[in-house]
Amino acid sequence: MAIPVIDFSKLEGKERAETLAQIDNGCQQWGFFQLVNHGIPVELLERVKKVCTECYRHRAEAFKASRPVQLLNQLVREEEEVAGEVNNNKKKLDDVDWEDVFTMREYRTEVKKLAEKLMETMEENLGLEKGTFKNQFTGNGEHEPFFGTKVSHYPPCPRLDLVELGLRPHTDAGGVILLFQDDRVGGLQILKDGEWVDVQPLANPIVINTGDQIEVVSNGRYKSVWHRVLATGNGNRRSVASFYNPSVKAVICPASASAVDETTGAYPEFLFGDYMDVYVKQKYMPKEPRFEAVKAIN
Repeated sequence: MAIPVIDFSKLEGKERAETLAQIDNGCQQWGFFQLVNHGIPVELLERVKKVCTECYRHRAEAFKASRPVQLLNQLVREEEEVAGEVNNNKKKLDDVDWEDVFTMREYRTEVKKLAEKLMETMEENLGLEKGTFKNQFTGNGEHEPFFGTKVSHYPPCPRLDLVELGLRPHTDAGGVILLFQDDRVGGLQILKDGEWVDVQPLANPIVINTGDQIEVVSNGRYKSVWHRVLATGNGNRRSVASFYNPSVKAVICPASASAVDETTGAYPEFLFGDYMDVYVKQKYMPKEPRFEAVKAIN
């Protein structure tokens, strides 16, 4: 089983209808898909790779003093103290991510344009007016949407028996997430029909996933999907994730008319800032209670 790979350039040609259908399927059935021929110059992507590689070359020593490494070293020491004893309750680091992060200030303009173009295709597939997502995310232009880029580095882990995950399972809180992931080292997985499925490394695609707010505005047609990153013993995995999210002052609600019917289990109307207050406390927990919690605020 492999997540969909979609040629985004075909939106402009004779295969537009078929490409729209592929994107709709990717959003509705998967919540994750990969875009190739997305319009971001390969030369720019190669420069991003180079910047990330150089940056982490300088950060490698600093990571050795990070909290995940310190916790692992402590666990190893505890394990050595009971060496030779039968230990059926072996501890693992299951509440920490084996990940190093910095924020990138470049590589933004092209990715932001791609995000907005992609949201327009979602609106077309959903039968919504053009600009629906952007209008909700900005309060009809009163606020700026949040757009940020995070560069993560997943160093090799020396004890995979103690550290299983580079990033714990979660859904993303915001709108559209655009990921430029490593083309050699895998590890990203999504939960599909009860099974974890690899997001296969390819050469220079942009991996798309829909966040919780796309689920709300689409009234549940496009679901946010659980995903995780496995720790690896070999290779350094690069991950450049860009997030197109609502303003914290934006009011989010389902866009379809049927959403006003409370008997259908419609999503509530809420302030995105309130949702984030709930999310930061419940990121790794089931998402449905988040909607209930934010509903109780209003």
